[in-house]
Amino acid sequence: MNRAVYWHKSIPSTMIEAARLAADGCPSGTIVGSDEQTAGQGRLGRAWHSAPGDGLYVSYIARVSNLPARTLAAGIAARAAIHTAAAVTCDLRWPNDLLANNKKCGGILVNAEPAALIVGIGINVNHERFPADLTAVATSLRIETGHTVNRDILLDALSNELDIWLPRPPKELIAEFERVSSYARGKRVTADDTLIGTTAGLDEHGFLLVRQNNGKLTRVLAGNVRPAP
Repeated sequence: MNRAVYWHKSIPSTMIEAARLAADGCPSGTIVGSDEQTAGQGRLGRAWHSAPGDGLYVSYIARVSNLPARTLAAGIAARAAIHTAAAVTCDLRWPNDLLANNKKCGGILVNAEPAALIVGIGINVNHERFPADLTAVATSLRIETGHTVNRDILLDALSNELDIWLPRPPKELIAEFERVSSYARGKRVTADDTLIGTTAGLDEHGFLLVRQNNGKLTRVLAGNVRPAP
């Protein structure tokens, strides 16, 4: 599709700029990207490490209904784009983490604005190293492949996959997420360091189900999901 792409050398956050453009009436599929974010937004109010020129930091404006499953759609799309551009097969950790060899290589944040959904995606593309506090948990496509990855090819693939997946019905998104995520079923996990159990798929809205040791089935609405020790 023909789309507008607003690219910046440096910007506080692509999410903020995308929300402004959405309020001004820009069409669905518009992209805001930047070589660097100085105040990148992560989920649950966290900052996102945005090394200048090494990653892909974009926000996609989607004029679709606000459903929890839209976050799943963004993860599915990013996973497909990474495979196309870098031949890396990522795992998806509910609800929004892209993993390569059990380390995080990307994250997703979906904000519901009055005019549209803003889908923010950060992918570690050509990072050769990370700050000491992230080394054990973060990776990049370059680290995984041993060579640089073309960000333009990745952006084109990501935009096209978002066009495809974001409008899909929740039932289809949930089925695809369960198919490609090792975290969806049969995984021993903790959620927010309090809930411990085995994942039992997603409910009809896209929320994670965890069966605790006592047999109780609990729906996880939000929080950090990690492998149980």
